[in-house]
This record gives sequence, structure tokens and C-alpha cells, in this order.
Amino acid sequence: MDTVEEFLAHSIKLEQEAALRFGQLADAMESCGNREVSKLFRQLSDYSRMHQADAQARAGFREIPELKPEDFSWPGLESPETAAIWGTDPFIGRDLALEIALEAETGAYEWYKNVLDTTNDPEIRALAKEFVAEESGHVAELHRWIALHKAGKPLPMEITPF
Repeated sequence: MDTVEEFLAHSIKLEQEAALRFGQLADAMESCGNREVSKLFRQLSDYSRMHQADAQARAGFREIPELKPEDFSWPGLESPETAAIWGTDPFIGRDLALEIALEAETGAYEWYKNVLDTTNDPEIRALAKEFVAEESGHVAELHRWIALHKAGKPLPMEITPF
């Protein structure tokens, strides 16, 4: 990352794609009657939209570059928080849904952590540190849900706000 504007462009896109994919997964689960998993994915989609809005607000007065898909620096083909598309399998259960969500949130955490660890720009560093903390909270919450599920305990009605 060379500029704050480039970092924010990536952050906005990352959250936008996460919201879209989690929304697609929620729709697929709802259409096949898996309402419990649909609710989880819908909440994650909603939180990604909130995080996208936050990144856009931080962009505020800045001139954010409009990057083409090939201009983004992702570790794979898609943004690192884009949940696996195979999560649309109508037979997916809560345990697998939680693992898919954890993988997506871990991908975002690792991407932001890499930016934090490799940038020399103090402003990018400060922003990346905040995003790392946020994604770390997401990962921790999903680990908590997975532990509750494996222990056979009831899950909260909704995800604790990140």
C-alpha cells in the first residue's frame, strides 16, 4: 500500500464484496428453508455493510482511486473476506456455515495484518491497526460461536456487534 487512498479503496471493496457474498449465502439458505444459517449470514452481511460505510466515511474528502479488478492486491482471486461460494449448498448446517464465516473473517484479518506489518506510512499503519482490531473481534466472536456449538450449548440469538 502506497497511499491512504489506495488502502481505503481496498477496504471499501473488501467490505462491499463481503456484504454481497454473505447476502448471497443468506438468500440461498433462506430459499432452501435453512433459516438459522440464513440469519447468521444475513447478520454478517449487515455488519460488512456497516464496515463499508465506515471505510467510506473515513475516505470523506479524499479522492479515492477507482481501481479495476486487476488493480486490487488480494492474496487470491477474490477479496480476502469473500466467503466461499460453496456455502450456498442447501444442505449446509450451522457448523459448516460457522467455518465458512470464520474462514472469510480470518482472511480479512490476515490481509489487514499484512498491511499493518508491511507499511511504513504512519497514517496507513494507524488505520490498518484499527481494522486489524475490528477483524480480530470478528474472528474471536466466531470462535466463541463454534465452541458453543461444539459443546451443544445454545447460540446467542444474534452475533455480538463487532
